[in-house]
Amino acid sequence: MSPNILVIAWRLLRPPTLTASLAPVLVGTGLAIAEQKFHFWLFLSMLISSMLIQAGANMINEYMDYKRGLDHKDMVGIAGTIVRDGIAPGLVLAAFWLTILIAVLLGVYISSSTSWWVAVVGVISMGVMYLYSGGPHPISSTPFGEVTAGFFMGPVIVMISYYIQSGHLSYHAFWTSLPIGLLIGAILLANNLRDYVHDVQGGRKTLPIILGKKGGATVLGGTFILSYALILLLVATKQLTPWALITLLLVFSTYKIPGRFLVTSEGQELQSAFKATSLTLIRFSFVLFLSLLIGAFIRI
Repeated sequence: MSPNILVIAWRLLRPPTLTASLAPVLVGTGLAIAEQKFHFWLFLSMLISSMLIQAGANMINEYMDYKRGLDHKDMVGIAGTIVRDGIAPGLVLAAFWLTILIAVLLGVYISSSTSWWVAVVGVISMGVMYLYSGGPHPISSTPFGEVTAGFFMGPVIVMISYYIQSGHLSYHAFWTSLPIGLLIGAILLANNLRDYVHDVQGGRKTLPIILGKKGGATVLGGTFILSYALILLLVATKQLTPWALITLLLVFSTYKIPGRFLVTSEGQELQSAFKATSLTLIRFSFVLFLSLLIGAFIRI
């Protein structure tokens, strides 16, 4: 396989967005480990399945945007392998179905090892994934894209990851999942801030278009603040170990991100701000995961 094909495949997967599939699995599993419960193969299957579904969502989004004539060679970001690299639309669609098939097979293994209710929730989530990019009125083109993705990729995946390890659900796990959902929504919001001009031209009605770019950046900043505030609240109410306060150190790397979308219209700068938002999620989730592991063995 030539390097060019590898680069194109990498762009098709949209790596910065894959943090949204890694983060909730890590946190949900970390919550179970804090209860001394962990099954490696279930964790690995859930992690791979989650990443494949996210990759599939990226592929169907790419395909549908091409079909609607929304993508062009000069757009910002790494999407657009069909219009930029000449990849056949049918090949992207075939890759989508292949990733979904593998994810479904992994889901069957997870469900047969735990509960078939996991499969029901998984099917609903994949249906929402399709509606996010497909159908006559894609959710991604409305002001509800961030909330929808944040909920189904945040609390839903965190709770599934926690349940397949622990065998039960808890309010504790749900409340802990909320900062993850907020930061996943932040990635989608950052994506829409980056693509503001492109989306206006495409006739979309995303949140930044409804609120204006400044309003969208303000919501992004508020999302960061609320995520950190929830950690403080969860620690104060003893829902999380005090070790989770380490996540607050990330404030210093995130507080400037919203403003970066307002001071430039240059493509690479906007993409850099989007990547910084994506990195915030994975850093936050990894630190929270580590805090749960430490808290399971060192009580303070």
